Amino acid sequence: MSTSFSTTFQVDQTPKEVFNAVINPRGWWSEEIEGNTEKLNEEFLYHFKDVHVTKLKLTEVVPDKKVVWLVLDNYFDFTEDKTEWKDTKIIFEIMEKDGKTQLQFTHLGLVPDYECYKICFDAWSNYINNSLRNLIVTGKGTPNPKEGGFNAELLKKWELQG
Repeated sequence: MSTSFSTTFQVDQTPKEVFNAVINPRGWWSEEIEGNTEKLNEEFLYHFKDVHVTKLKLTEVVPDKKVVWLVLDNYFDFTEDKTEWKDTKIIFEIMEKDGKTQLQFTHLGLVPDYECYKICFDAWSNYINNSLRNLIVTGKGTPNPKEGGFNAELLKKWELQG
């Protein structure tokens, strides 16, 4: 059984261009990200409506080579275990291979036993292989747009935790 979800793609762009896209999750994951997403030890909050809220910390940042996010806390409204992602790691590894730049994305700890696995598998597959790849190749990703109506009280609670 797999201990993580992983996907890989190659592009003609440089490792620096790939790295710059990775550290810009507002450009490929969601415009609903609050906080800094570029430097070691920075923390940020992702939310999608009232469905998913996660607090992440950059625990490793090697320019043009690697970015690691640690999931500090997580909430899903559609799972029995609301914290399934907690303490998992989201890893972006960038390397040159066969004259191209390869990005390997791994969500370490996202296991098939999780209730969210199928939904998360589909979501990550789309965000990484479509949105992030398009941001790198064309300069335009397809992140979740900003939306009104997010539960501000829930968000405030998350921002205060730490």
